[in-house]
Amino acid sequence: MGFTEVARQAWRMFLRDWRAGELHLLLVALLLAVGALSSVGFLSDRMQGGLERDARQMLAADLVVRSDAPLTPEFARRAQADGLATAVVANFPSMASATDGGGQRRAQGADPGTESTTELARGPVSASRLSSLKAVSDGYPLRGRVRIAPDAGVNTPDAPAADIPAPGTVWVDAALLDALHVKPGETIRVGNRTLRIAAVITREMDRGYGFGSLAPRVMMRFDELASTGLVQFGSRITYRLLVAGTDAQVGKFAAWARPMAEQTRGVHIESLEDGQPQVRQTLERAGRFLSLVALLAAVLAAVAVGIASRRYSERHLDACAVMRCLGLPRRALRGMVTLAFIGLGVIGGVLGVVLGYAAHWVLLAQLGDVIPAGLPAPTWRPAAFGLASSLVMLLGFALPPLLPLSEVAPLHVLRRDVVGGARRQGWFAYGASALAFGALLLFAARDLRLGAMVAGGFVAGAIVFGVLAWLSIGGLAAWARRHGASGGAMGGIGWRYAVAGLRRRGLGSAVQVVALALGLMALLLLALTRNDLVAGWRQSSPPDAPNRFVIDIQPGQDTPVLTQLRAAGLPDVQLWPMIRARLTAINGKPVTGGSYTEERARRLAEREFNLSYTSALPEGNRVTAGQWYGDAATPQISMEEGIAKTLGLKLGDVLRFEVTGQTIDAPITSLRKLDWGSMRVNFFVVMPPAALRDFPMTWITSFHLEPRQQGVADALVRQFPNVTVIDTGALLAQIQQILSQVIDAVQALFLFTLAAGVLVLYAALAGTRDERMRESGILRALGASSRQLRDVHLAELVTVGALAGLLASLGAGALGWALARYVFEFALSFNPWLPVAGVGAGVLCALIGGWSGLRAVVRQSALRTLRDV
Repeated sequence: MGFTEVARQAWRMFLRDWRAGELHLLLVALLLAVGALSSVGFLSDRMQGGLERDARQMLAADLVVRSDAPLTPEFARRAQADGLATAVVANFPSMASATDGGGQRRAQGADPGTESTTELARGPVSASRLSSLKAVSDGYPLRGRVRIAPDAGVNTPDAPAADIPAPGTVWVDAALLDALHVKPGETIRVGNRTLRIAAVITREMDRGYGFGSLAPRVMMRFDELASTGLVQFGSRITYRLLVAGTDAQVGKFAAWARPMAEQTRGVHIESLEDGQPQVRQTLERAGRFLSLVALLAAVLAAVAVGIASRRYSERHLDACAVMRCLGLPRRALRGMVTLAFIGLGVIGGVLGVVLGYAAHWVLLAQLGDVIPAGLPAPTWRPAAFGLASSLVMLLGFALPPLLPLSEVAPLHVLRRDVVGGARRQGWFAYGASALAFGALLLFAARDLRLGAMVAGGFVAGAIVFGVLAWLSIGGLAAWARRHGASGGAMGGIGWRYAVAGLRRRGLGSAVQVVALALGLMALLLLALTRNDLVAGWRQSSPPDAPNRFVIDIQPGQDTPVLTQLRAAGLPDVQLWPMIRARLTAINGKPVTGGSYTEERARRLAEREFNLSYTSALPEGNRVTAGQWYGDAATPQISMEEGIAKTLGLKLGDVLRFEVTGQTIDAPITSLRKLDWGSMRVNFFVVMPPAALRDFPMTWITSFHLEPRQQGVADALVRQFPNVTVIDTGALLAQIQQILSQVIDAVQALFLFTLAAGVLVLYAALAGTRDERMRESGILRALGASSRQLRDVHLAELVTVGALAGLLASLGAGALGWALARYVFEFALSFNPWLPVAGVGAGVLCALIGGWSGLRAVVRQSALRTLRDV
């Protein structure tokens, strides 16, 4: 029998089964599966694109070329030749002074406002202040917008700036106005230039929140920088070339620029991945949350397709046995079934992708203002993934149940217990299906740890659930036999027959419990994501996280500063010592930037480290390797695991740091994981107090201020003019915005996937409808009443639902804890109501899905039931 004839017969089989309604349940399950996956994929793809677009505002570009000296024109020419937009930025510390019409006049008592005479007397002291001067060219920023306001009033509305500062003007931070006692419209002196204050900067997303851009900002035009006279030999100016364009354009330029930067001293390439660790961690968690929803939808889909395929196989055993009796070879029968299902997979995949695309627009419309407007168009990946998942799930999870169709023995027509070799091959098919499904989950996750944990969790869950279900059903049957005669709790005829029926169909009952438990486990894990995981994420980056950093607190000022802050209503403030040091050797070998080939490692080796000391493990830190040193008297190092990996360091390596001409050698005894999203003071390297207490140091602290508490920071600067207060509110606001967007998307996707999951569970429970109908017909023929049949079916559904719900809740709790601990990296406590909710949900789903399909069976005659079956 040639391929053409096999294909023709497969098409006839497909049309016949479709007209008979045999493929409807399977196609609905497939449509629901692919629709859920692709809708999640389309929305996730667009949300991820929007998040990355917003995160690019933290760079003001797609890529940045940074240098300690003016960049050669070759970089800008190449970027423009590649079709990229460019802008130039120069940043360096410089003194800003109030002119006689500003700070001096204020100091003499004019326009005092609400300040006291004593405070005004400090005007001349504050008439000059170290500022962070930023010169920008036309087109800046290439991504995002700088927001400005006409004055520094709390209630003054701000707006996106349409351009850069006009000639002869500057934009400044509100902190500089207070420090210099000036206001918008007045002038300040920067180098040789006197410039008018045109606006107050309220948000500058690319400012950079490392300690290289600390002082209040003064922003001016790049073409006026030379006139200030500040660009001199030895000036510590950082130049940045901003580039922006399509991903292909940026990638092409980056491929050329990175080798050039490696060959040029002091030149580095910065991309989104090189940005702030707080933003990177938030974006990574965002992607993982969205991927988790897609993975759980895939699990629900697999359960539905597997059960629907099993039902199709059982209903076609007789027809395939007849074809074998008529001489159809096994190979031809296998080809017919495979081609028919490939056709079904293609049809279901295409329609499912279309359904998913339409559904993602419905989600966007329902979300309204929750999801920001102007999301980028989806890429081709969700559609391709939807089509691929359709074929993988259909062939992978339909293959084991369909093996009996191609391997059925002709004798099956006379003896129903003769199937052939398919049962022996079934285990190999299930193994292949598990591998295919695991690969599908890994691809959908885009994260090896997340995909492996979800896939491994559900595979392990299926095995454990199967064993526990088998044992539980056997235990219930023994309990029913032992206590049935006494009329105890299990004494009702409905319960006894239900448990006996489950025990008699041992393997089938266990498979039914496992299928229902896996579906419920996915739904409960979604609920856990919606509530506990999201709450844990919010807690890891709370709205009241520190938004002010105070640095340059000198020795002897630590106690007065701490006293003043606590008196101002900040009782939890903690000061941390900070020692500037340079890494000079590893295991006795000198270290320089040239010791590394990777760009980030080179920068870390060339820069100074901020060391600190403490005997207690800092809040939000977690030791991942080694032992915390505690109150050790000898020098030891606890290092952040990310920087250790970048520099190729491991436990036991001895590092040498140089501090103002003095050196200290210490081994790495522990590695730590830091919670960057907390916005607290964090250090890459900490040591015991005995090791660093005698070195020169300053102090640093962080705390949260509400807008009405700005006077606390102003008073601190007036009392201690040498300290610098850094406002990180803009960065915190950006992180909170990203977090809120993702959480809203997860919540919306949860509602959609929850509805899909309920329908999937209904399809799974409907898979046992034929067998239950046959048993009902036999019982009715033996004289059972409609009430007795109803009691038996209700008891069986409640038993299966309760058992599946209990197993699902335990599995969801364990997997949810593991995901929070090892993937999302925050604590998650066990919810005691989860088992109760699981049992309740299992019983409810079983009753709705199972009983609704059996009402007609209870009412119709035994002869009709047996004839239809």
